[in-house]
Amino acid sequence: MPELAITYSPIGVIRTPYTDKAPYQPVQQSSGKMEDFKLILEPSFSAGLKDLASFRYIYLLYHAHRVKKQPVMTVRPPWTHGLEVGLFASRSPVRPNPIGLSVVRIRNIDGPVVYTSGLDVFDGTPLLDIKPYIRELDTKEDANYGWLESMADREHLALHIKGIPHSHSPLG
Repeated sequence: MPELAITYSPIGVIRTPYTDKAPYQPVQQSSGKMEDFKLILEPSFSAGLKDLASFRYIYLLYHAHRVKKQPVMTVRPPWTHGLEVGLFASRSPVRPNPIGLSVVRIRNIDGPVVYTSGLDVFDGTPLLDIKPYIRELDTKEDANYGWLESMADREHLALHIKGIPHSHSPLG
């Protein structure tokens, strides 16, 4: 495949309280204050927020700028007890293109600032795009758990996947 240079410019920056460690997935019921999680758009893009407040949820596409590892094509998700899966069958942040995707709830919009529910990114992450989450288009009723369905402790693993704090039993 011939090399094709692709360049994106951020439309803004994502602000979070996370400087050293971030959750694996967005946590909607985050204990953070509303001002802890926000998108600050460049002024030239703020008109693009018109009518966005009529939606509850949005997709965020961002550049995972702090990922420095080189991707490998098979990974062992940390919560799977050593199970190896293909990179594209995982949610690993270490990808050939460090593009991240999160679905978050809109809490408020004030000028060029969008306040959201808890995010799973580091403070200062470059924001590439915002798209509305539309229930009839984005909810797939027949979606499944893929390879997770074969795991004995799927319910426990789902807590890890969702980033929900929980305690572990003596066995797990």
